Amino acid sequence: MNDLVTRSGDRRQVRMATIRRVGFQTILIREFGRIVRIWSQTVLPSAVTAILYFVIFGSLIGRRIGPMDGFDYMQYIAPGLIMMAVITNSYANVVGSFFGAKFGGYVEELLVSPLPDWVIVLGYVGGGVIRGLLVGGMVTVVSLFFTRLQVEHPLVILAAVLLTALVFSLGGFINAVFAQSFDQVNWIPTFILTPLTYFGGVFYSISLLPGWAQTLSHANPVLHMVNAFRYGFLGVSDVEVWRAFAIMLAFVVVLYAVAVALMTRGTGLRQ
Repeated sequence: MNDLVTRSGDRRQVRMATIRRVGFQTILIREFGRIVRIWSQTVLPSAVTAILYFVIFGSLIGRRIGPMDGFDYMQYIAPGLIMMAVITNSYANVVGSFFGAKFGGYVEELLVSPLPDWVIVLGYVGGGVIRGLLVGGMVTVVSLFFTRLQVEHPLVILAAVLLTALVFSLGGFINAVFAQSFDQVNWIPTFILTPLTYFGGVFYSISLLPGWAQTLSHANPVLHMVNAFRYGFLGVSDVEVWRAFAIMLAFVVVLYAVAVALMTRGTGLRQ
């Protein structure tokens, strides 16, 4: 009897593991298909924006600014522009996709499915990471037409871009959970995300700022992400790289826990 119960329990565990794997893959494939299907909205705009930044800030303004931390200005801002594309696209993909599921009413199908909440969160976040990496790769290719990108620490580059994509994908998911209208979807990117990105050291070194402004800048998490990524390419950073990774890891853990807790409680979903 005990053997029968054990085998029955094992089969149930196998079935649940299969359900979770198939469910996760289904969400991920759907998200990837959405990214590819509307590539003119998901991938192309960031490439065009990067070209404009390189032409205006790099070629025109950069000539007057001169070298930054011992590097050509265009070379200095390239990692920041790549990271900016990763941040905005990781966030936008998840907030747009999950809010679309809420708005269209088909999020209810996920809620009544046997998929655990943490699998649903991982599926949507995975889609955001995929878009962030795709667009980041596209902007990297664009940057090679304007400047030379040296690679000092490839593992640092990979870790920084993955953690950053995870952080903002999770942030986009939480935004989508609370949002009740398209205006609320756009509020955080407009009034919080964009200022943090522009003041995050994408276009300048904070060593140019007065002391009080440097201290204030260190409270901006985007500054740490951009500088960790830049360190991977150029070997220079305005912050301690280990601290930057500690901050990113802490954000991933906290935001993931919050996202799963909101799904479990049904916040913004079961009204």
